Amino acid sequence: MKRGKHDAADAAAICEAMSRPGMRFVAVKSAEPQAMLMLLGVRDLLVKQRTMLINAMRGHAAEFGVIAAKGPSKVGDLLPRAAAAGVPALAQEMLALLAGQVEAIAARLKELEAKLMAWHRHDPVSQCLVTQPGIGPIAAVSFALKVPDPNGFRSGRHFAAWIGITPKENATAGRHRPGKISRQGDEGLRKLLVLGATAVIGAAKPGRAAPWLLQLLARKPKKLAALALANKMTRTLWAMMVSGEVYRRPMPA
Repeated sequence: MKRGKHDAADAAAICEAMSRPGMRFVAVKSAEPQAMLMLLGVRDLLVKQRTMLINAMRGHAAEFGVIAAKGPSKVGDLLPRAAAAGVPALAQEMLALLAGQVEAIAARLKELEAKLMAWHRHDPVSQCLVTQPGIGPIAAVSFALKVPDPNGFRSGRHFAAWIGITPKENATAGRHRPGKISRQGDEGLRKLLVLGATAVIGAAKPGRAAPWLLQLLARKPKKLAALALANKMTRTLWAMMVSGEVYRRPMPA
């Protein structure tokens, strides 16, 4: 980087980057996949807004002694419970207003998820990726759209580093000490991987889960094991996207 940010310095930096042999370039997306990526972004925004509204309802109701459990399915009985507890009419009206917003967002989410599933059913890459345990339709569509050219990565290790699920490098004088994960890649893909790995670990049982995962869970915390499994899942997804093969379960030892 040269000092002073202006158009001439930016143009010179771009020209110099083009001449570097190790430089990677972003694959150009067409308009239709970009629109589907927008659908994923809008869905994430609506999920966040729904969470905010539910938390607001639970918080306001708790001030009157009405406690509700977490989750969209647990707030349905909040209004009748508030009425039975003698909550003032104005407070009940405000809770009903928030509940109406939650229902409207839920209806919009169903519409978006129907469009997402329609895309998933007609996309061969997404259909291939969903065969891996821990990868659902949303994660499969996200990877298929955000990684249009998996051959741009030299290996699964480079792909995992791009997502930010690999340890930071800290080596000097021949000594290698890996640190925490870098978190320098796509936050959305990394979150989906960790959630999927957590679900796989929750269902891990002897005879059904991989032996290395059971051994790791026996000596390491579940969160750390989830990161290790997410790293392995990332490399497997890259191999599946490059080869076009569906997931094959490893043979038991």
